Amino acid sequence: MSEFIYQTSNLTKFYGKFQALKDVNLSLGRGRIIGLLGKNGAGKSTLMRCLLGFLNHKGSVKLGDMEIKHRDPRVFEEAAFIPDVSGLDDRLTVRQTVEYVRGVNPRWNDSRAQKLLSVSNLPPQFKVGKLSKGMKTKLYLLITLSLDVSFLMLDEPTLGLDIAFRKEFFDTILGEFFDESKTILISTHQAEEVEHLLQEVIFIDHGQILLHEEMESLKSRLRVVTLPSNREAEIMAHKPRLISRTLGAVSAVLDAEVEISGASYGRANLTDLFLSIVGGTDETV
Repeated sequence: MSEFIYQTSNLTKFYGKFQALKDVNLSLGRGRIIGLLGKNGAGKSTLMRCLLGFLNHKGSVKLGDMEIKHRDPRVFEEAAFIPDVSGLDDRLTVRQTVEYVRGVNPRWNDSRAQKLLSVSNLPPQFKVGKLSKGMKTKLYLLITLSLDVSFLMLDEPTLGLDIAFRKEFFDTILGEFFDESKTILISTHQAEEVEHLLQEVIFIDHGQILLHEEMESLKSRLRVVTLPSNREAEIMAHKPRLISRTLGAVSAVLDAEVEISGASYGRANLTDLFLSIVGGTDETV
């Protein structure tokens, strides 16, 4: 068995003349929780859809030992996907939805499904169209986690959900899905929400991978340096991508080797790290 569950080689995707992905080379290991961060339009969703075979592309995508082509049904023997919209049939009840997926998917784990359903507070007789956004997402999550797959992709899965349900969402995934043989790839703009979960992080911008690194390695080699405002030039001499100014102080993320007399140092959070490498705009990470 390969140590990598997914590998891409020179993965490239055009929409007409627009190049959404540019020679993406990634190796995603087993038993990892990986964050995929980028600005709006950076290529996150396109990358995921190429990994799933939803889009035609140039270059190579391998899932285990399988070369994945456009609309390749074999991908769902090993991978599952939770998008930012559920795609559930509003006409079916919760029970009918579960029964339908059970009947058509050979990877269905009925004992796990019944366990999840029993603690979900989902009303089995309710039609999907009558469920709230949170309840629809919970149903989609229940169905997805009831499949015996090795790779789970989440594309802005908690968009529009309240804080309590977002925590429940990730707790359920960690408790019911993740183990050392499985991998989760999370694409999100909510960096602070997933930072504590991640073992690796990928930064993508304009269709190119700018960074793929272990979280601890990244946080060890970069740190926040803060000086009084009247010493800003000393920070600017190191050419930071982004600088933060507060009352009487100025800060930037710099290499951990940088030492400035009288400066204070702090551990950078994931948003700081992203903006220091990719650069900032009016959009959020």
